[in-house]
Amino acid sequence: MFTVHHLNQSRSFRIIWLLEELGLEYDIKKYERDPKTMLAPASLKAVHPLGLAPVVTGEGLMLAESGAIVETLVRKYGGGVGGSSRARLAPAQDDPAYERYNYWMHYAEGSAMPLLLLRLIFDKVRSAPLPFFLKPVSKGIVAKVEDAFIEPQLKTHLDFMEAELAKAPWFAGEEFSAADIQMSFPLEMATARAGLDASRPRLMDWLRRIHARPAYARALARGGR
Repeated sequence: MFTVHHLNQSRSFRIIWLLEELGLEYDIKKYERDPKTMLAPASLKAVHPLGLAPVVTGEGLMLAESGAIVETLVRKYGGGVGGSSRARLAPAQDDPAYERYNYWMHYAEGSAMPLLLLRLIFDKVRSAPLPFFLKPVSKGIVAKVEDAFIEPQLKTHLDFMEAELAKAPWFAGEEFSAADIQMSFPLEMATARAGLDASRPRLMDWLRRIHARPAYARALARGGR
């Protein structure tokens, strides 16, 4: 039995979804962000020194970092043996699809999320309370950074992901995999923060298809949106 230390509006939803896809037993300990600061509560530090989620405990494991959690659970409980046979939710290492799988597993947090977090931070800077004489300066800086860097980079990355899904229906190829679970958080965030909409139909279709998975619906029922 695993325990998922689950923070609302966070990457930890992916872990609940993964556990549902793998059919593993788990319970959830829920934590709520501070409504003003949106930071995790201090009680999470009793679980992991960084006080961040997700963290998974149980079966002799204490796992942190969503990518590492996903890879560990798929490797240990996905059904593959030594990487030589096709593991559930991951291609075998000698499968040509494995390189794409490995790429997207790392792209999600290495390339996509930093840009989305920049967008989130600059949105907060724009709306932060400031003395009236500083507001024009702050807004000018925010607008310049967004126009010169954040917006062009977000467009480049969304266009790149859209084009990649023209090659295959799922990020790793012809079959749904843990790479799709890992990519779900940045693309869900992109619909809320980065203008992902019907102008990129393949990405929107991909989102509809992951939302239609029974395990995704079960994860929502247990963990919340």
